[in-house]
Amino acid sequence: MCGIVGIVSCDDVNQQIYDSLLLLQHRGQDSTGIATMENTVFHIHKAKGQVNTAYRTRDMRNLIGKIGLGHVRYATKGSAESVEEAQPFYVNAPYGIVLIHNGNLTNTRDLEKQLFNVDKRHTNSSSDTEMLLNIFATELQEQIHNQDLEPDIIFNAVKNLHKRIQGSYASIALISGHGLLAFRDPFGIRPLVIGKRISLITQKEEWMVASESLVLENNDYHVVRDVEPGEAIFITNNGEFFSKQCSENPRLFPCAFEYVYLARPDSVMNGISVYQARLKMGDYLAETIKQSIQCGDVDVVMPIPDSSRPAAMQVARQLGIEYREGFFKNRYVGRTFIMPGHQKRKQSVRQKLNAMSTEFKNKNVLIVDDSIVRGTTSKQIVQMAKDAGANKVFFTSAAPPVRYPHVYGINMPNRDELIAHDRSIIEIAEKLEIDHLVYQSVENLRKSIINDSPIQELEMSCFTGSYVTGTVNQEYLKWVENEYNS
Repeated sequence: MCGIVGIVSCDDVNQQIYDSLLLLQHRGQDSTGIATMENTVFHIHKAKGQVNTAYRTRDMRNLIGKIGLGHVRYATKGSAESVEEAQPFYVNAPYGIVLIHNGNLTNTRDLEKQLFNVDKRHTNSSSDTEMLLNIFATELQEQIHNQDLEPDIIFNAVKNLHKRIQGSYASIALISGHGLLAFRDPFGIRPLVIGKRISLITQKEEWMVASESLVLENNDYHVVRDVEPGEAIFITNNGEFFSKQCSENPRLFPCAFEYVYLARPDSVMNGISVYQARLKMGDYLAETIKQSIQCGDVDVVMPIPDSSRPAAMQVARQLGIEYREGFFKNRYVGRTFIMPGHQKRKQSVRQKLNAMSTEFKNKNVLIVDDSIVRGTTSKQIVQMAKDAGANKVFFTSAAPPVRYPHVYGINMPNRDELIAHDRSIIEIAEKLEIDHLVYQSVENLRKSIINDSPIQELEMSCFTGSYVTGTVNQEYLKWVENEYNS
């Protein structure tokens, strides 16, 4: 999971991209990068850390150009500590291309061999984004026959890329001297949204492509639509817009975890409001709680801020139990789930949250969280509630048990790290020292997200073990675990 944005404007885009990356910071905090294009020249700045500390005035002044892209990284492949693996990546031929990517490729072993033995290309990192860029560059080079670079040539290159690459990828690229390209994998697992506005200066169309709709709206772009699964769009330097379906069999399977936790609640992705989906999660969860807990024993309902708040409000409303805020969040600590390494996540929980004893003392508390993944955070939160004086702690998850690795762009590669893997709900509750634990069902999560929408299915592999690309097997999962542990 990363955050990406690309802009074609009538004015310099450096500030727009910076502002957009601030809005996408929740999607990644390991590193960040911006690339702009001035005629045929790229200006690039990459740095470790968060957006507000990565760019100085001199860096922004050097990012000249009316076309550009930006990235915030949450490392799922490669090293989180290496600035060399920060995006964007660059190749000098053909034309010169810079590219950013949100997602995870699942056939990198084959691609590595192909790039070396067939394409004769060298990659200098363990990043699958660099592989993606080099595959695209190879396919684009194959399409060029001493002719001008027309959109159909680019689209044919993306079509061939789809045939070679497996996994999830929402990507944005700049092609030197020509324009901006964006494309999405044939399953549409990771989000990508198109926006448009009219320049107040030139009255010409300006375009933005980003991971979430809130970025477009905040910059006064009108949300046009999502990039379709398998589709590519190309916007020229002059703002001409072209699009084409480049996959032979596109099918939309958006990632359910986007709606559970990853995306901001004020975003709409694939036509579905994240906030409304989380409210519905609370409604369905309340029905399950009624069947599992004597609700008369519960004094208050509390959320773990911030992503579980909508679900918790609906749980309290449906159960007729008082809603209270007992945990308070330090806004200056990042999201613990996307911090690299178990120890960092563990240390950050108490820095991030504080339990107010007046809200817990002598009460039976029903805590609502968006999900339980490793259990590290949950166990500490339960202990914090007890230390603050709670009589009993009931714990509920707005998502089903996370029992299987996620290989499409979320850092859950190791089954042994997942607290729900090979454990019953009773065993999980004992492990977390919870008085009673209630999970959302898979079917209710699905209904929470896609009811009243044209979407038929979701990517829910971490809950079900069914991987939508059809290429992930036990041998691959074992290899991923070994890579992760090495």
